[in-house]
Formats: sequence, C-alpha cells, structure tokens
Amino acid sequence: MKIDWAALGRELTTWSWMDGAKLFLSALIIVLVTKVQVVNDKLSALLIALPLTSLLAMIWMNAEKQSNERIANHAEGTFWFVLPTLPMFLVLPWMLRKGWNFGWSLAANCLLTAILFWVTVWFLRKAGLKVI
Repeated sequence: MKIDWAALGRELTTWSWMDGAKLFLSALIIVLVTKVQVVNDKLSALLIALPLTSLLAMIWMNAEKQSNERIANHAEGTFWFVLPTLPMFLVLPWMLRKGWNFGWSLAANCLLTAILFWVTVWFLRKAGLKVI
C-alpha cells in the first residue's frame, strides 16, 4: 500500500463543518461512556464493545459520498484489525490483578498488540488477503 503523504497532509489540514460535527459527536460518545463507567462499569464495557467508532466512520463515509466499495473495504479491514487487539482485554486485567503497574501493563499490552497486528498481517498475506 502506497501512501500519498502530500494528499494526506492536505486532508488533515483542511476542515469543514462536517469535520467539526464528526469531532463533536465522537467526543460526546466517549464522554458519555466514561460518565456511565463511574456508575456501572459493566454497562460502559458493553457500550465500548459496540463498534460505535466503526459505525460512525462508515456513516460519515456514506455522508461524504464515498463508494460502497471503499466502505466495504473499511468494514472488512476493521474486522481483521480487531482480532489482534482482543488478547489485550484478557492480558491487561490479568496483569493489573497480579499487581503490575498500570503504565507498564498498558505499555506491555500495546507492544503485544503491535506484534500480534504484524503477525496477523503476515498470516493474511500468506492467505492471499492484502489488508495493508
């Protein structure tokens, strides 16, 4: 996958009212879920487990008139990229309950996720799927 850095730079520095709306709504969801967590950590976990970010991204892509193929590629890529993140949700709680420092636990899990990400990409390429 070749990245057009100049086009990416232009896109990141050009903002519209729609970008502001996306930012506000996305931030609002994060704030609401963290507020729910104060009262009920199980409900907030359920809300976070919902693919709200991906759903919002696809809604925004559709609103911006991106092609169905591009939205389909996004959804399929999201599926494959979620898989290497899943062990973190078991390893991080285990480490914290064993007395690990939060910062070191988070760092170790970020490293684990990055390694699993590249292993996933390697396996997918071997299977003929080009996700990156």
